[in-house]
Amino acid sequence: MERPVTTLFMLESLDGKINSGNSDALDVDRDWKVIPGLKEGLQQYYDLESETDTFSLNTGRVMAKIGVNEREEEPEKMDAVTFVIIDNAPHLNERGVGYLCRWTGRLILVTTNKEHPAYKMRESHSNLDIFEYEDLDLAQVLADVHDKYGAERLTIQSGGNMNGQFLRDDLIDYVNIVVAPVLVGGRDTSTLIDGEAISSPEELDKIRPMKLIECKALNDSYVQLRYEVMHR
Repeated sequence: MERPVTTLFMLESLDGKINSGNSDALDVDRDWKVIPGLKEGLQQYYDLESETDTFSLNTGRVMAKIGVNEREEEPEKMDAVTFVIIDNAPHLNERGVGYLCRWTGRLILVTTNKEHPAYKMRESHSNLDIFEYEDLDLAQVLADVHDKYGAERLTIQSGGNMNGQFLRDDLIDYVNIVVAPVLVGGRDTSTLIDGEAISSPEELDKIRPMKLIECKALNDSYVQLRYEVMHR
C-alpha cells in the first residue's frame, strides 16, 4: 500500500512529557504560556507548526482537550489544510465537529463508531468526509488518505498512546521535536511515545533507532531536533 511520508511533530519537555500532568484538565498549550522561563520561547513552536504538512493527523481526544467542543468564536479558516481526526469514543460532539469543519479546508473523521455525531453533519458540511472502519488499521487509514486525496506527506500530532501505535506499526518516517527547557516528571504523565511496552528480549525489534538530521538551538533555551527513523 502506498501511503504518505509521515513526520511526528511535537512539543515536549526535556524528560519527554507532552502534558503538564496526568489529567486532561491540564494542557501544555494553556499551561506553559503562563510559566516564566517557558512562556518566553513558546511561540517558536507554533511558528514551526505553521510550516508543517498540509495534511495533519490528530485525535478527537486531543481536539476535545483543547476545547473545540465549547468554542463559540469563529476560527481563522485554514483552507489549504486537511485535518485527519481519529475519534472512536467519541470525544467530539456536534459543536466540535462543526468547529473543525469551519477551521480547516477539509475534515476527514476516522472512526469505528457508527453512532458518531459527525454522521448527522455530512449534509450541512460539504468539506466533511468520514472514513469508517470495523477495526482501526493505521496503515489502511494512511493508504486511504493517500489514495483518495493524494496526500504525499502527513504530520502526526496525536497523543502518546496513538503515537505509540504508529511506532509499533512502523509508520513514522521522521521525527521533528521541539524540546522546551523544563522538567515535568510524573510516572503517569503522558510522554511522546506511550502505549504498548516492550516486555521481553524477543521484542527488541520493535525499537526504532533514528539518524539525526538537524540539531538547532532556538531562542530562550528551546531546542529543535529532527531525525529520520530507521525502518525494519
